[in-house]
Amino acid sequence: MNKMHGLVISLIFAAAIAPAALGQGAGQQKTPPQPPPGMFAPPPPPSGEVQNYQPVTEQMLLKPSPDDWLMYSRTYDAQRFSPLNQINKKNVAKLRTAWVLGLPAGITETIPIVHDGVMYVIAPGATVEALDATNGDVIWVYQRHFKDPHIGSVERTKALAIYKDMVYYTAPDGYVVAIDARTGKERWETYKTSTQNTSGAIVVEGNVVSGGTCGKGRATCFIEADNAETGREVWRFYNVPAPGDPGYDSWNGADTTNDTASTWGLPGTYDPIRKVLYWGTANPAPYERLARHNGNPDGTSRTAPADLYSNCTLALDPATGKLLWYYQHLPADDWDTDHTHERTLTRVAFNPNPKFVKWYNTEVPRGSMHDVAAMVGESGIMFVLDRNNGQFLWAEPIPYDVPNTAISNIDGKTGKTTINWDVVMKAPGDHHVICYWNGRSYWPTAYDPGTNSLYTGYVDNCLDMTANKTSGIRHGVLRQGYDPNGIGGLAKVNLSTGEMTLFAKSKAPGTGAVLATAGGLIFHGDINRRFSAYDAQTGKQLWQSILGGPISVSTITYAVKGKQYVAVITGDNLAEPVLSRQSGINLIRGHNAIYAFALP
Repeated sequence: MNKMHGLVISLIFAAAIAPAALGQGAGQQKTPPQPPPGMFAPPPPPSGEVQNYQPVTEQMLLKPSPDDWLMYSRTYDAQRFSPLNQINKKNVAKLRTAWVLGLPAGITETIPIVHDGVMYVIAPGATVEALDATNGDVIWVYQRHFKDPHIGSVERTKALAIYKDMVYYTAPDGYVVAIDARTGKERWETYKTSTQNTSGAIVVEGNVVSGGTCGKGRATCFIEADNAETGREVWRFYNVPAPGDPGYDSWNGADTTNDTASTWGLPGTYDPIRKVLYWGTANPAPYERLARHNGNPDGTSRTAPADLYSNCTLALDPATGKLLWYYQHLPADDWDTDHTHERTLTRVAFNPNPKFVKWYNTEVPRGSMHDVAAMVGESGIMFVLDRNNGQFLWAEPIPYDVPNTAISNIDGKTGKTTINWDVVMKAPGDHHVICYWNGRSYWPTAYDPGTNSLYTGYVDNCLDMTANKTSGIRHGVLRQGYDPNGIGGLAKVNLSTGEMTLFAKSKAPGTGAVLATAGGLIFHGDINRRFSAYDAQTGKQLWQSILGGPISVSTITYAVKGKQYVAVITGDNLAEPVLSRQSGINLIRGHNAIYAFALP
């Protein structure tokens, strides 16, 4: 036993017996000896300062340095593609751990950002930390304090934003907070409403734009822009219209006061040429059509539009929040199949291959070029839209086409979607299995311009639901006929043709973000602690590292002084227990940490 360990044990023992021993004397109660100050008390949080900080300009956000990762998917177009190629197909097998940093216990569903060699990250317990991105050393910690400490324990914010000398944090108590990027000191905060702020923010044209999980009713359910300098509210777009608002007719006279359509998932994307903000919304709630329409499942249309603006792509004016156009992916959803995550922006030719593409626009000339917004919904259907006007181009199921999917048809001329009436709950007690459900959720996709392909994680996961006139009795199940060794994997989808290749199939599903790099690599991780690199062309696995816990969202790459790093966070998130139960994977809980890898 070393001397310090012996001293600690002696002090603990002395503190334990002192009250009894002292009480046997003159009968007086005395205060027991206290341990030396600081020995057992938690240390104060680090309060250093980022040296030689360079403010982040609008131009940096528009065209970031390849070394930086300034927003959740690196760039406004959400491609999650890095121009860095120091780590590539030829040398990725040599990748080694550069550093590891443990994080507190709790939920972690976040994606770090990096600027000038400093990593900013949300840690469980509602803290924001600034780290030296070369070794994980903590520079400063911002600790959010709550009247109800439980709020901090369920922290689920997906992303931070950065602009000028401030980092923007959408805290779980409904505030947007500006933190000094140099010191970690709070600069301002603004209260949105009783939203849980599970999404995150991006900075667009000098405003911090954020969505969030709705609170009680439509009044708490919106996308908001706040002035980045002051926190002053600039505009709000309400996701559910009130009587008299545009879109209210789609509710067929229903009282929408207590209805919501959340933006709980990943933030939106931005087209700086058109000056358009694209944001996705989730399902309407309560989940069942029965509950939203006085027990009548046909209380609204079976074909879009129905119960706007749920499950939509919204195109908004970033200066005013005015709606420019919308496209509804699923009309009046019955099962909680969100379409709220990122839209990937790029330019491609229109050449859908009917072998892969189930629905496509018959009025669009083949070979025509389009600036598109592509997204994969939790319904297991991928959509490609023309981002000029929301015109439907094509859609296909991922990973497999099944009869009990959420959509029965998409009109080849108008692009209007029709709900699959065969699996809609018609009355309390109705039972259906819907595929897919959370087949892809809040773990982001990536686009590689070299292969013209979008890469998305998928899970062969469905919903078993029994109607009860509210939100149903529900649980996740694997698709009938699933491959036990291929429950999860990655899909590579060509954005011109729709040609789909499945690879990285595994019995372990993944909740990790996909990352594409100019080194010809795709990085992804699963709940079984495996973090891997694949050939972007062929899908061949080129490298793997077994970490201490399940990979949770997070994957990024950056460079400091000419050295490229790939970083990922392991830890607990809300999707892992369900996927563990379904797949039989032994889930390691409580191992929250950041891992960074580099070449020797």
